[in-house]
Amino acid sequence: MIKWWKITGALLVLFAIVRGLTADVPQLAILDESIRNLFYHVPMWFGMILLLGGSLVYAIKYLNTKKPEFDIKSIELAKTGILFGMMGIITGMIWAQHTWGTFWTNDPKLNSAAIGMLMYFAYLVLRSSIEDEEKRARLSAIYNIVSFPTFIVLIFILPRLTDSLHPGNGGNPGFNSYDLDAKLRMIFYPAVLGWTLIGYWMADLSTRLSLLKYKKENE
Repeated sequence: MIKWWKITGALLVLFAIVRGLTADVPQLAILDESIRNLFYHVPMWFGMILLLGGSLVYAIKYLNTKKPEFDIKSIELAKTGILFGMMGIITGMIWAQHTWGTFWTNDPKLNSAAIGMLMYFAYLVLRSSIEDEEKRARLSAIYNIVSFPTFIVLIFILPRLTDSLHPGNGGNPGFNSYDLDAKLRMIFYPAVLGWTLIGYWMADLSTRLSLLKYKKENE
């Protein structure tokens, strides 16, 4: 049975895709039509943060209870969060090519995001390198607990302490401070909610499959 939040997520993403490509947008200097990426790049990163945050919560729950299902939920949320993070980087690179003339520049926000993603790739490598289930779950949960706040510092705090081309960092204003077009917000906020719900749906499906596999292997 498809739950209401799944339908809501699908409809919101569909709305964001269609309206994001067809709605009138303000013609700002340099950005031009590329401002439409606001409805995809940024919501994917919002979804990534929330999914990785959920992974952190279940990592803590696992350490408190030692229940394998919490470890499974934690890793599947992390995998989906990493996927969203990579989609965010790719869409950001496309945006950068138009606005900055290059797919990647030596910008603290971009470099911090790349380091953060590498941290979570290392998390996946750590899990795959340990055969003992209990030890793998315990060590990866600890790694997760350390990685999430470090990631938050990397992408939200450090870029604000130095010069940056990225909006909202290094003295550059965020979109909401110089663009008051309410039509953008009418698409942006539903897009954030929609992509987040779709991400959770993906993680929920993979969690259910992993739980079935785990139960079958341990019958």
